[in-house]
Amino acid sequence: MDTMRIDEIARRLMERVPPALKSVQTDLEGNFRAILRDRLSKLDLVSRDEFDAQTRVLERTRARLEALEKRLAALEADGP
Repeated sequence: MDTMRIDEIARRLMERVPPALKSVQTDLEGNFRAILRDRLSKLDLVSRDEFDAQTRVLERTRARLEALEKRLAALEADGP
């Protein structure tokens, strides 16, 4: 997850902190970011580019499978 999104999540968390705790805002923001980065780094995630590339591979594979299924159906229809 990129830094922009982590910063956005940290900002949203800070908005929910009670006003009495705002005096320690800098420390909390740093801790939120560190915890988020640590937890997110442990997730088994792929980049958007890799996801999109795999989606294209899957689409091509499906198209080839459909073509092979049609070809097999035609061969079976001709029969022995």
